[in-house]
Amino acid sequence: MCGVFGYIGHPSLKLRNGESRLNAAKIVFEGLKTLEYRGYDSWGIAVQVQSPAAAKALAGGQSEKSKLIVEKHIGKISDSDFPLSTFHSSLALGHTRWATHGGVTKANAHPHLDCTGRIAVVHNGIVENFQELKKDLVKKGHKFKSETDTEVIAHLIEQELGVQPIIGVRPLENAVRKAFLKLSGLNAFVILSDSYLIAAKNGSPLVVGILKDAFLIASDPSAIITKTREAIFLEDNQLVSISQKSLNIYDVKSLKKIQPKISHLDWTTTDSKLGKFAYFMLKEIYEQPQVLAKIAANGGQIEKLAKIVKDAHGTFFVACGSASYAALSGTYLFAKIAKKHVNFSIGSEFNYLEDYIDRGSLVIPISQSGESVDVIEPVVRAKKRGAKIFAIVNVYGSTLFRTADYNLLLEAGVEKAVCATKSWTAMVANLIYLAYATVGKANQGRGIIQRTQKAVSKILIPEYINKIRKLSRILTDAKDIYIIGRGLSYPTALEATLKLKEVPYVHSEGFAGGELKHGVIALIEKGTPCIVFAPNDETYDDIISNAIEIKARGGYIIGVSPKTNQVFDFYLPVSDVEVGSVIVNTVPMQLLAYYLALEKGLDPDKPRNLAKSVTVK
Repeated sequence: MCGVFGYIGHPSLKLRNGESRLNAAKIVFEGLKTLEYRGYDSWGIAVQVQSPAAAKALAGGQSEKSKLIVEKHIGKISDSDFPLSTFHSSLALGHTRWATHGGVTKANAHPHLDCTGRIAVVHNGIVENFQELKKDLVKKGHKFKSETDTEVIAHLIEQELGVQPIIGVRPLENAVRKAFLKLSGLNAFVILSDSYLIAAKNGSPLVVGILKDAFLIASDPSAIITKTREAIFLEDNQLVSISQKSLNIYDVKSLKKIQPKISHLDWTTTDSKLGKFAYFMLKEIYEQPQVLAKIAANGGQIEKLAKIVKDAHGTFFVACGSASYAALSGTYLFAKIAKKHVNFSIGSEFNYLEDYIDRGSLVIPISQSGESVDVIEPVVRAKKRGAKIFAIVNVYGSTLFRTADYNLLLEAGVEKAVCATKSWTAMVANLIYLAYATVGKANQGRGIIQRTQKAVSKILIPEYINKIRKLSRILTDAKDIYIIGRGLSYPTALEATLKLKEVPYVHSEGFAGGELKHGVIALIEKGTPCIVFAPNDETYDDIISNAIEIKARGGYIIGVSPKTNQVFDFYLPVSDVEVGSVIVNTVPMQLLAYYLALEKGLDPDKPRNLAKSVTVK
């Protein structure tokens, strides 16, 4: 979940924009800003500082050791000025943290150093056996300065440097390798030491960017795209060793050298800047009509992949968070449109249900990042059982993308806000299109997505925004908000609930309307806000009856529907676009979560305790 960014270059050269390669600290600082959505508790940078004389010596091929300087700060890097402007270096490594072990303190921020101050380490993951390793290292005289599991890695490498080296292998590379093999859990780390960047991974993502006579390393390809489009995605149990002039990849267990596979990142970056918007969340809400238009226009890929779903012997969706509610919507969509049974499981629970997976099964993981460990783990296990993997992801080259037999790219563009908005819309729209294409009705599916695009655009107008802002002021002090829906609107209620929990921190619960009388209605008291999804479908009469039952007990009813009803105390009109209503009805809830956060003085892009990509269990 943390963000990692490193840079190493030959000091005598310049980048293609004329920037000095001795600005490594600045390059890393700016790179970390692009990764802040992965963690914003604290951040830090280590630089190998070089005087002009040292730089000149290195450029001439001479050996001159340089000093490591570490700068750490609490809080968001986006709120900070560049702190290392006086240091000249062609080698730097940085980290933006989402805390797992130890509180949010300067001491716990990365990078961490060994006892000698010669090795700096940044890390993404959890060292599950760190207590055992730390106890042993303390006995051997190592001094720890933090509460983190990460610091163990620095001291392990230091310890291994004193062990007899392997002939033909650099001592530092071998020490990193041996330290990595002692770690339990899913981990990726990068070290900076003696003019090298060395990294190893298992689970958490790392990508190397290739420039002319320089290299980048990051936890997300979006961080390197402005400087290069040539990238190497590091696979599990691989070690990469990068100097100012060369790059080598090894199998971490056998030390066999691996020929790197270079990928070309064919992306655009225009949508990763705020422009006229104050926050990325609002920008990404407003981008949803364009995302829907793109999906409708590029349906050829979906139509080709539909046959895979049609021919599968057992189909299983697996996803987490917002993607799980998109997947749950998919079960309704395939039942309603394609008359096909599709199973669904939350990613973290799928391992306990995997016994029914076999050859002929089709597992469809759905993920924005393609890096969620709770999705990747069961997918890998399903693949070992012989299942085919059909990934629906937003990030080209992600772990899920590389693991899958087939891929459907969401084409949502870069999503910076932690809260999913346009990526969720893209997931559901692609599932609508896929369900129709599975039964040879692709044109009908395309038509619904086009109508959905127009319906969403009608919401994103000043008059409608004013209604949302008025509602947000009414609900500012609400401690509990309940949301109900039936059929396709049930997963919509769950997704809306998640938005209200993660952005404005409102306790909210989503329920199937029919469950009210089975216990849930006991929560209703005078003034309790309840949002009711009442689309113009077979669920309308029953959900209105549920709303009446809630109002009779004092509930304040907020109706989201194509038609008003006297039971509604506050009405949010939406267009009727058949199954596309699952998307349209959610957009007002995205806006409500956003404006409620503003009313409370919160940052809607970076909710507390959350990060965009969940790469730890």
